[in-house]
Amino acid sequence: MSRLLLLAAATLLATPAAAQITRIKSANPNALILDGAKVAAGSELYYLSGQLAAPLDPAKTTTVDDYGDTKTQTLSVLKKIKTQLEANGYTMADIFKLTLFVAADPKTGKMDFAGANAGFKEYFKTAENPETVARSTFQVANLAGPQYLIEIEAIAAKKPAKK
Repeated sequence: MSRLLLLAAATLLATPAAAQITRIKSANPNALILDGAKVAAGSELYYLSGQLAAPLDPAKTTTVDDYGDTKTQTLSVLKKIKTQLEANGYTMADIFKLTLFVAADPKTGKMDFAGANAGFKEYFKTAENPETVARSTFQVANLAGPQYLIEIEAIAAKKPAKK
């Protein structure tokens, strides 16, 4: 019995954000995103500004081809978000809200929603991060430059650090 209590205590210590975020799941078990999320009072919140993709080759930075398609750019942006989170003591599992701004791919004239979702699926509801988020996706006319197809904002929460 004491072994079970130790395992339970270790699990609680390993997932500090779990106690702070209540994830409201969709009735559809295959849903990619949450219906919503509640964050407990007193949680430490981290608001990440919108992030854009990094170029595939830093020497080339002017065209969409220099940054990749929507899936490639989504992966680049989420990698940048993960790096920023980790530098500030957070993980991808601490994210509870994302906002995606997606521009039309100039090759098709349409927003590549499937590409954005394909990149998203590599960071959420995975073995490394079984959590998902509340999310909004907007098609926008343009982003900061014509080479960008997606910009993502994130909000994460965790228990405050003890002082």
